[in-house]
Order: sequence, then structure tokens, then C-alpha cells
Amino acid sequence: MHVTTAMVASYFSVTVEVIRALVHDHRAELEASGYRVLTGTELSDFKQLSGIQSRTRSLALFPRRAVLNIAMLLRDSDVARQVRVYLLDMEYLARTQPVENFAPADSASLDARIDQRITHILGRTVVPLFNTLIETSGEHRRELTALRAGVQRIEKRLQQHHTRLQRLEAPREGRPLAGVMAAMDAMNGREFEEHVAGLLRRDGCTSVVVQGGGRDRGIDITALTADGRRIVVQCKRFAPHLSITSPELQKFLGAAKVLHDSEVALFVATCPFTRDALNIAAESDITAVHRGLLEEWSAGAALAVLE
Repeated sequence: MHVTTAMVASYFSVTVEVIRALVHDHRAELEASGYRVLTGTELSDFKQLSGIQSRTRSLALFPRRAVLNIAMLLRDSDVARQVRVYLLDMEYLARTQPVENFAPADSASLDARIDQRITHILGRTVVPLFNTLIETSGEHRRELTALRAGVQRIEKRLQQHHTRLQRLEAPREGRPLAGVMAAMDAMNGREFEEHVAGLLRRDGCTSVVVQGGGRDRGIDITALTADGRRIVVQCKRFAPHLSITSPELQKFLGAAKVLHDSEVALFVATCPFTRDALNIAAESDITAVHRGLLEEWSAGAALAVLE
């Protein structure tokens, strides 16, 4: 999939002139990443194939690699900063994950990894690009919306298939977490809170409210379980190599039990917890949803404390 200059600008929430200036200053680098300008017969063929009704004499196109390249060059964009953080986290995971050797007969494991990769591409690249296309297109909005819905259905089926394959495989101690976690690692803080809120709703919780902001009094989400118990949630989207420490658990404990009088307290994180933090959670009846448990919950497993 390729996108135009206007779509790249819309994605990063900057002006078209900013993107054109980057292309002017770094054209050779971007061309090495796949950026190209269509003219003449090539442009005519492209217009006919895509159905674009335009009299433009040239059309600049960016593939995914060139869009990521823009993110590395663009300074004044929060979206670009989030993309850079995501790329750095993925580089860290690539360096620190152990290499696993798979026999040809390990087809379930291979299928699971293929599903993870495709699901990640659909969820973090294709769907956002469809969103941008829909926002900037007038004539083909209905068709694009239908295509996006189809992609999202495929993504959901692959996630379900991946969950089934995981259940077929014997658990491996220390196995690196990927798939659904890669998508969460690419989220910003607010997106992660909305993701956790969606998991609560999926599992039957009601009155789910994402608090956010500086006045949340140490709580990111409030809700009720299906049987009416009060839930408070703290969400931390940290890099996988960091850990939740005991002072953070103690601060949450005060907010959850004293300020909010909760019956179910969840501390959800994309990273591990220190031993001291886990001890405090166990002693205080706080459910520490660490990276491994979060992956299982996101992949469809029920969270026991909510049942």
C-alpha cells in the first residue's frame, strides 16, 4: 500500500508543506526507502487502475518504509514521536529475545508466528492508513469503509486462530511475548487505557469510564463487574525492559482502597513487576496484571478476578 503526500501529512498531523520540505532536504534517503513520483504514462496507468479522478501531472507516493522514514526525520509531531518510540522498542526486543530454532514439523508454532505478523501489520499499518484514506476521500468513502471493515474482520479471525494455536502448543518457559503485545507497545498512554477499557467491557463489566488527565486521583479507569463490584484500574504503558516497583504499588493502593473504596483493584502494565511490588499486591488484594498475563487477557483469556 502507498499513500500520497496529503495522507502522510494528515497521519502525522502536520501541513503538506512540512512534508514537502522534508522530501526536498532528504530526497535521496526517502527514495532509498521507496518514495517515488509518478508522471506521464505511468501516472495515467495508475489513475486508471485506482479510479482517481485528478488532472494532476505528477503524483508522489510513499510506501510504509518511507512513511517510517518520515517519522524519523519529523521533529514537531507527536505521532512521529510515538512511531520512533515504537521502533526503538521493537529494536530492543529484537536484540534481547532469544533465538528459537524450529523444526519443519513445528507447523502450529510457525502458523502462530505468521498470524502474529499479519495481525500486527493489519492492526498497526493497514487499518490506520484506511482511516486516513477515508478522512481524505470524498468519492470513494463508502467503498473504503467497506474494505476497512473487511480487513478488521480478517484481523479478528487471525487473532482467534492465533489464540487456538497457542493453546495447542506446550508452554515454553521464558518464551518471548509478541503478537498482541507488539500492538500494545505501539500505543500511546491514552490508547492503552482505551484498550484495557475495551477488555473490561468484553468481559461483561459495566459503567466503564476512562478517567485520564491530571485529576484522575491515581486511577485511570473505573467500572463495575458483572455482579456489581466496584473496579478501579491503573494503566502503565512502559517499555518491556522496565519494571513496576513497590512505591508505585503503594501509591495505587492508597488511591484504590482509601480514595475510591474499591472492591476490585487492577494494576495493568506492559512490563514486569518487581518481587517487592508483587508481594505488596498479594498482601493488599491487588491484581497485578503483568506483561504475560496482559497478553493472555488481550488474546481472549478471562481475568479470574472479574468472573
